[in-house]
Amino acid sequence: MTNDTICALATPVGGAIAIIRISGERSLEILSHVFSSRTFSPSLIPSLPVRSVHYGNISDNISSKDDIIDEVLISVFRAPHSYTGEDSAEISCHGSRYVTARILELLIAKGARQANPGEFTQRAFLNGKMDLSQAEAVADLIASSNRATHKIAMSQLRGQFSSELSQLRDKLLHLTSLLELELDFSDHEDLEFADRSKLFELTKEIDSHITKLAHSFETGQALKQGIPVAIVGKTNVGKSTLLNALLKDDRAIVSDIHGTTRDTIEDTIDIQGVTFRFIDTAGIRQTQDTVEQIGIERTYAAIDKARIVLWLIDAEPSATEVQDMQNRCADKSLLIVRNKIDLINGHELLSEGEKCSMVNVLRISAKHALGIEALEAAIYKAADIPTLTDNDVIVTNARHYDALIRSHACIQRVIDGLQMQLSGDLLSEDLRQALDTLAEITGGQITPNEVLGNIFKHFCVGK
Repeated sequence: MTNDTICALATPVGGAIAIIRISGERSLEILSHVFSSRTFSPSLIPSLPVRSVHYGNISDNISSKDDIIDEVLISVFRAPHSYTGEDSAEISCHGSRYVTARILELLIAKGARQANPGEFTQRAFLNGKMDLSQAEAVADLIASSNRATHKIAMSQLRGQFSSELSQLRDKLLHLTSLLELELDFSDHEDLEFADRSKLFELTKEIDSHITKLAHSFETGQALKQGIPVAIVGKTNVGKSTLLNALLKDDRAIVSDIHGTTRDTIEDTIDIQGVTFRFIDTAGIRQTQDTVEQIGIERTYAAIDKARIVLWLIDAEPSATEVQDMQNRCADKSLLIVRNKIDLINGHELLSEGEKCSMVNVLRISAKHALGIEALEAAIYKAADIPTLTDNDVIVTNARHYDALIRSHACIQRVIDGLQMQLSGDLLSEDLRQALDTLAEITGGQITPNEVLGNIFKHFCVGK
């Protein structure tokens, strides 16, 4: 890591207030050349108290009142008590594009340089202010779009995931140490520091924990990207009307003409703090229209990708239709939704005991928004989302998932080796590989520059 001083705008362009960050060993010195205050001399800026805030002016020439760019507040942070672990400051100014550009130009002219994407957080990682998984959680927190993803990102940022990995690594390191101790006394063939039966049980326990973390990735990805929900059914049953009712917006074209929707239409809504991605599909029917046939094929593709399927009907389906839909949705949550109840006499119900056995039938009127709240509750329940506590860890990062899978493979080789009574040196090598693989997640192992670059390049510039 270079010791140069970096600066960047840390807030969106065009707001009422903007924050410009500067960090590096010369940050306070550079600030002393552009900031002036009525209460102290600019030369005193490098010695200002830690985490203090001061009012003054940013100007091209601090000795002249005619060159003032803006009235600002500066927040001073001294190493190591800063986000990056370096001397740094934040300039709170007005959000004008002109003002922020002038201040950045001035800082660069005095010796700073424009920060790269994610460089502030990268410096925080390299200076030991956070581990790599916590650094990645910063990006997840910025991108969080609902309560669930925010909770997951905050848990990871506070180090909950790192703590679990640390406990796993401590157990693996203990096992490895015992096995390698045996190797130091290899001339005593009958000497065994690591009891193989206890080693087997502990290894199985560690593998079970790693597998549980890896399996949480599916839920994590669904929460992060939005749980996919396909709205399917015959033509003209009200699929587009239902999408509009859920979104509370005229997102899809509604028409009495059969086959109006010929492609999938997607949009998201938040239900009880979780994002659901709804996919309105082409109506399923026999047709000779080539374009419509392509749309129907995409409907079946949407069913395959969905986690929840809303089968919208406006008349009682046959037993064959029910069975066919259940077969298509064997590994998904299927909700049968009876639409157009405003056209039904009294409280007519489908014969649930016969043709719609094993599935619940929800009754709505998409046109008049009747039963929509109950449908949303059923959708949330069908998602089967675990109740998240502050101690829960959900893996959302593909890099973490890949490392967990590779670590699981290493541990599995240890388990197989114990069953085959392999020598301690072979078992120790696999345990070492498992340790190194888990270390990749937090950055405890030396990480190649290209890996770090790939991680931080997706951050916004001011972070």
